[in-house]
Amino acid sequence: MAFGAGALSALSFAPFGIFPLYLAAVAVLVLLLDGARASKRPHWSAAWVGWCWGFGQFLAGLYWVGYAFLVEADAHAWQIPFEEFFLPGGLALFIALAAAAASFFWKAGASRIFVLAIAYGATEWLRGHVFTGFPWNLPAYSWAASLGVLQSTALIGSYGLSVLTILCGASFAMLVERDERAWHLPASTAALFAILWIGGDVRLALSHPGDVPGVSLRLVQPNVPQQEKISPLYWSRNWNELITLSNAPSRSRPNIIIWPEAAPPYVFVRVPSALEEIATLTGSDRILMTGAVHVFRTADHHVHATNSFYIFGPQGVLLSTYDKFHLVPFGEYVPFTGLLERLGITKLVDGPGGFSAGDGPHTYSLPGNIPGAPPVAPLICYEIIFPGEVVGRRRPDWFVNVTDDSWFGPWTGPEQHR
Repeated sequence: MAFGAGALSALSFAPFGIFPLYLAAVAVLVLLLDGARASKRPHWSAAWVGWCWGFGQFLAGLYWVGYAFLVEADAHAWQIPFEEFFLPGGLALFIALAAAAASFFWKAGASRIFVLAIAYGATEWLRGHVFTGFPWNLPAYSWAASLGVLQSTALIGSYGLSVLTILCGASFAMLVERDERAWHLPASTAALFAILWIGGDVRLALSHPGDVPGVSLRLVQPNVPQQEKISPLYWSRNWNELITLSNAPSRSRPNIIIWPEAAPPYVFVRVPSALEEIATLTGSDRILMTGAVHVFRTADHHVHATNSFYIFGPQGVLLSTYDKFHLVPFGEYVPFTGLLERLGITKLVDGPGGFSAGDGPHTYSLPGNIPGAPPVAPLICYEIIFPGEVVGRRRPDWFVNVTDDSWFGPWTGPEQHR
């Protein structure tokens, strides 16, 4: 039952957005933890219930990660059964820890609701920080269908909204109690979220950011299958597609062109002809922003690679280079490299060794020949999901988040990225 409730809770996340299922699943978790108290080893039973609930949620919510192992199936497909167990199983340990910790303070009545919300919220924060962190599908994201509720994160952040979401869902477990006052807490939490919803909708209605005069963007999406993106046979075609889409006619001429993560099919800054085409593309008054692999040699003659973001100004002048600092485990680097490589486990992104991490978020100013273009902060792929870690010393006016979703199948994965 714990596994099933956890799996149903994943339907609250994209692309489904059925947020009542998350609240109901947390209520079921409370009732199952009530039952765990009756066992001979209540703390271990609570941990087991929490693990099964978390495993159901993360298996259903992150099954799409397995698609990445099919890109080079001959090398990586054998790892899928292990990935589909150990990734959700490892993440479920955080829910198990929350349930076990809550069990030490578990008492009948409303106190257990607050205890679970605090313990669960704390372990979600840990999940977002331990071993570089993986805060994917936080409880707060179950409100993705309501932009109004999500406005509250401007005040309390994703983790704050997560705690309130757990508190609300857990409180509904009290509706099965015989105490005539048991409805007070669920009614209060429901009223709180109604206020957040209304207040957020009002905030959105009163917000009119408008357009930036003189700035026109073009987002280029070549939609190349991952197998064809990494194959040298298609590199020339893929590059020509980027250039063609960037130059396609439109009613208003774009002066900022944005390509996806790792869009150029090779280390293009080492190819003079590619740089010449970028100079032609940018001309005298345009900017190109693109993700790309950056390979460089340090003073000690070691070769490093970074997943980077380039900003080219007019005439193809390289203005800035940003290096991704939140790397994807097993995608861009392999933890415990020596041990796992002996077992045949290598990273999914082709190339020797792992990517090096950048030094954190940055904000970049754009050249004055595009008047009014505000300072920008680039982010690559899932860096955007780390609460509080997307802004550097200088606050940007806008973000550019580039990603390559062709790794993750046709549906759930790309929708959750979006």
